[in-house]
Amino acid sequence: MNDSKEHIITVASRLFLQKSYKEVTMKDIVDATGLSKGAFYYYFSSKEQLFFEVLDFFFTGVMSHDYNSYSKESFYSFYHDYTNGMRNFGKKYLDKLRGEESENQFNINYFSLAFDALKLFPEFRGKMMEGQKTELIIWESVIKNARETGEIKSSMTDEEIAKIFIYLSDGIAMHLIFSGKSIETMIDPILELWDKFYEQIKA
Repeated sequence: MNDSKEHIITVASRLFLQKSYKEVTMKDIVDATGLSKGAFYYYFSSKEQLFFEVLDFFFTGVMSHDYNSYSKESFYSFYHDYTNGMRNFGKKYLDKLRGEESENQFNINYFSLAFDALKLFPEFRGKMMEGQKTELIIWESVIKNARETGEIKSSMTDEEIAKIFIYLSDGIAMHLIFSGKSIETMIDPILELWDKFYEQIKA
């Protein structure tokens, strides 16, 4: 992706997160990019097209985890690397995308952006589901290895353990955001509960 196109997508992401898809106009986006109309419309002919690329960049690009960089030596080191990946995302992208928006409004808009996407683009749901399926498979494989090496022991299946870790983080994130907490502050509570659950299944 060239610099101009990525610049447009970053600026549009910020505006959609500060307001909503419906509230942001193409004029708002063009003005915020600082590009000429000709340069802007060379890349995007409609707000809908731009929004779809924002979703692809933000949810399937920026928000995806680089699982290959996470340790597979133990399940403990894997999920700790996972939380470090979340921290790195915060440092690299959140301040850039948040702009002058208050933390609470930004975080709530993050979820409204996803709901807008599901309403506007039914195919986006499929991409999200596919990403969740891949995530579950990766967690299961690490848990399976941890069971085989004797690191963990539980009557629960690998899939059940994986779902507890994943769904626990999703639930904590939603709860804290609705309580007015920032995305960055949710990582420690997630890791704390993950560590407590890990102690229950550790051999």
